[in-house]
Amino acid sequence: MAKDFIISVYLLMFRTIFNIAKLIPQRKKTVFVSSFGDNILFTVEALKKQYDGEIIILKDEKCRYFFPEDYQTQVIPFNVKKPKEFIQSIYHLATCEKVFVDNYFGFLAATDFNDNVECIQLWHASGAVKKFGLADPSIEHRTKKANDRFRKVYQRFDKVVVGSDKMAEIFKQSFNLSEENILKTGIPRTDFFFEDHSTIVHKLKNKYPEMNNKQVILYAPTFRDHQLTNPDIQLDLKQMYEALNEDYVLLLRLHPAVKTNFKNPYPDFIIDVSSGEKINHLLLVSDILITDYSSIPYEFSLLNKPMIFYSFDLEEYARVRGFWEDYHSMTPGPVAYTSQEIIEIIWTEFYNYEEIERFSKLWNQYSDGQSSKKLIQSLYGKAHEREVLLNPQK
Repeated sequence: MAKDFIISVYLLMFRTIFNIAKLIPQRKKTVFVSSFGDNILFTVEALKKQYDGEIIILKDEKCRYFFPEDYQTQVIPFNVKKPKEFIQSIYHLATCEKVFVDNYFGFLAATDFNDNVECIQLWHASGAVKKFGLADPSIEHRTKKANDRFRKVYQRFDKVVVGSDKMAEIFKQSFNLSEENILKTGIPRTDFFFEDHSTIVHKLKNKYPEMNNKQVILYAPTFRDHQLTNPDIQLDLKQMYEALNEDYVLLLRLHPAVKTNFKNPYPDFIIDVSSGEKINHLLLVSDILITDYSSIPYEFSLLNKPMIFYSFDLEEYARVRGFWEDYHSMTPGPVAYTSQEIIEIIWTEFYNYEEIERFSKLWNQYSDGQSSKKLIQSLYGKAHEREVLLNPQK
């Protein structure tokens, strides 16, 4: 109840400032609200090629991405702890033409945009293993006020960008949307995987010479809430080292709560890449991905490289979080429950590349390397059309 009260006060404050700012005339301006960053980065780059309005990026404190500023683009911290910037952010939201978000943002429940404003949800995943939104099992334990607030946020999404028909159906259920709310232009950040990035691979291998002449394994697990108090990796590093160190190196991509307590016992075999390296760069340099319930496999499958799904807590995780389908039917690779099983899969190379390709085609149906461009054209018109509008005499 106390949490609901605090949120209600916050939203009342937000709504009051927003409604006052709405009295100011709209400007030719697009606002991005970022907590993950990657999809927004690619969308902004595509937008700047054919848009002469203001671009405002409201950067949540959790966002790790760097957004370059220029004469057209301004980056503002979106944080209630910084009152000046926070009020400035609300002003931009109230006076823009389009709003892009990449996550659930509670403030949307307090916004009443003008009729001509579009709110576009980019989301932060190409696919989904876990249920979320209105399909999340935890909805049964929320208060009525909380559920009403969630629904108000979902109602603000005029468009949701998807990479496949499969994900479109999931969004319809999760956010109570219809087909007209779905934008099938592909996921902007997947454009990265259709470009030549040999320079990135070369730089990473120079930075981490342990990778040279070795197969690279990336372990990128989903964060569990209990790891805040019990930050354990749940991987037998000694066993992995003894079995694999001659031919492999192991990259660890850990949550900050886990990384803080991690001490690397095998620096010639284990490389901690939990901070400082972009996940897309790590996927390029990796030969094998070990993960569990994360969304990383959807993009990694574009590279047609093998994956192992280390799901040591499968039953418990499924009970608490809920899956869209049977877990084994959703994974394009073998499922392991122990470190020894992971080792045996790697030794025997028990991979099905045809299954990986099918998985990629299913979830990356509309992601073809032109997703950012298609998204901008669908919302703003083609670059040629804009040129005609600006220079009708041509």
